[in-house]
Amino acid sequence: MPTTAQRFQVIVPCYNPPEGWEQALANRFALLQEALTGVPGETTLIVVIDGATPNTAAANTERLKSLIPDVQIIAYAENRGKGFAMRLGVQAATAAFVLLTDIDFPYTTESMRRVADTLREKGGIVAGNRSTAYYANVPAFRRWLSKGLRWLLRHVLRQPIDDSQCGLKGFDQNGKAIFLETTIDRFLFDLEFLMLANGRVPVTPVPVELRPDIVFTSLGWKILAAESGNFLKLLLRKILRS
Repeated sequence: MPTTAQRFQVIVPCYNPPEGWEQALANRFALLQEALTGVPGETTLIVVIDGATPNTAAANTERLKSLIPDVQIIAYAENRGKGFAMRLGVQAATAAFVLLTDIDFPYTTESMRRVADTLREKGGIVAGNRSTAYYANVPAFRRWLSKGLRWLLRHVLRQPIDDSQCGLKGFDQNGKAIFLETTIDRFLFDLEFLMLANGRVPVTPVPVELRPDIVFTSLGWKILAAESGNFLKLLLRKILRS
């Protein structure tokens, strides 16, 4: 068996997934395992089911366990948000290195390997960074929102990493300790994490690419309103600490 120091754990949140998500996840995870080490068992998976939905019943989780026997599943009935789910997964992780991504593995296997290799080499936190090519197939509203947030990170929050919301990150035990300090339960936990890490743990940006067949979900106004409030909280926190 590989030692803890050699191991990676991949954590994905799961909320209202499409039918057949178990097989799709197993296929993509197998590709990642092969790309990272080529030795089964050195990379394991934690799935956090963030609220009960029709496709996350016991039959679905049992199917996933049959496809990935060593998968660890954390589940609870009420939807609490991606940040909450990721914290539970990170808290449960025991490997030296942790990778965070989404259940559809939206980034290419090569991108994930690049993040993992950089993490092995440099430690700390490795944050995926999407190039301008990312915006070619992104819906107009999401494109405007993403570019606007990146502008705010550079010019208002003065962050060294402007692509906080890229859904692919990795970190070692030092990064894990900081991640568990986050408090935001929804999407801006990523930004909070990087702000908490600034000046404490090295953060290395790594270019990443989306898979070409990714389908983007819509962002509701309730989510945007809640995240606007979280952004203002982070801004106020930065001002008070300056």
